[in-house]
Amino acid sequence: MACRGLLLLIAGLAGTVPAHGTTARGSGNATPPRMAIQVNDDRMTVTMAGAPQIYLYGVIDADAPQRFEALVKSGKIPPGSDVYLNSAQGDLAAGMALGRLFRAGAMTTHLGTPRRKGRAGYRGIKAAVCSGACTYAYFGGLYRWAPTGSDRIGLIRHQAAGAAPNQPASGETDAYLKSMGIALDGLALAPTSPGDSPTWLTADQMTVAGLANNGRLPLKTKSWLLPPAPFLELQQDDRDGSHRLVLQCRPGSVTLTAYDLVGATRARQIVAHETRSYFEVDRQEVLVEPRGAARVVDGAVVITRLYPPAGLGHLLSSRSLGAWVGGRRSAFRYGATFVLYPARHAIKDFYNACWRAAPWPVKPSPKKG
Repeated sequence: MACRGLLLLIAGLAGTVPAHGTTARGSGNATPPRMAIQVNDDRMTVTMAGAPQIYLYGVIDADAPQRFEALVKSGKIPPGSDVYLNSAQGDLAAGMALGRLFRAGAMTTHLGTPRRKGRAGYRGIKAAVCSGACTYAYFGGLYRWAPTGSDRIGLIRHQAAGAAPNQPASGETDAYLKSMGIALDGLALAPTSPGDSPTWLTADQMTVAGLANNGRLPLKTKSWLLPPAPFLELQQDDRDGSHRLVLQCRPGSVTLTAYDLVGATRARQIVAHETRSYFEVDRQEVLVEPRGAARVVDGAVVITRLYPPAGLGHLLSSRSLGAWVGGRRSAFRYGATFVLYPARHAIKDFYNACWRAAPWPVKPSPKKG
């Protein structure tokens, strides 16, 4: 996956569509400030970044959702687009309406500002600031990247319906957050009035609380813990597809199988470039096999290995487990890494079920002299 800095560089070098909704300038009768929408959908951007890049910046006005939706309906902003936000003020209801549009289109939200060309060439990337209505819009992203560098995101909790004119009641904002799968309870933030300064959130805070998922949806687990063959399935959905990891134990062995559901055409391309396939435990390669061990099954790249039963105990304390297909060049690597912390209890239950169904030999402890 390309790094965020590269994505912003692409946006600066590529052609862009003029921003929609910019503020009119003049000595008199100036229109109120409006959110600008810049669409970068040229071939270079889409090829390198994988999706069009949409920049929303300035004040989020009440009509901003209608302008954005019009571009969606026209096909100018397609589903799955990357949306970059930079707005420190605006209409909260409009921010939530934008968030609903982002979620309906399975879009990804970031903080970011477009590069602009000056007399001396392209200017440096400015830090983005997202607070108030912008933060609620950000929460609408199906995938939400935590801020990096000098970018900042701030949260304002609205206490009551009468706290600010023309703003939604707190019950409406709570319902919106719930519909987006966002829970703020873990942040222990005291309610504030809209006029107060926002509470600035760190990337770590957002990731731990689930406000940012950095391109991955929450890990799902499914298991069958009864003999004769207990199994545990981990499923991770991200922007590259759906990834499954299945562990199944039988007397004398444990089978470890990875499925990357990417479609038949893409799966054949990945396997055609394979020179080896392997699993990783805590980012360390294990169970490495040469070309031919990965295969295509029903639109998925499949890797299967026998895993030593005695090694299951190691997974209880491991941080991650991954499965990968590698090519001739080090830059080619396809697969996924599963962060195991959310599945810790499920792994422990599976370990105990395997021990009951098919206990394995245990090395005796050395006798003390």
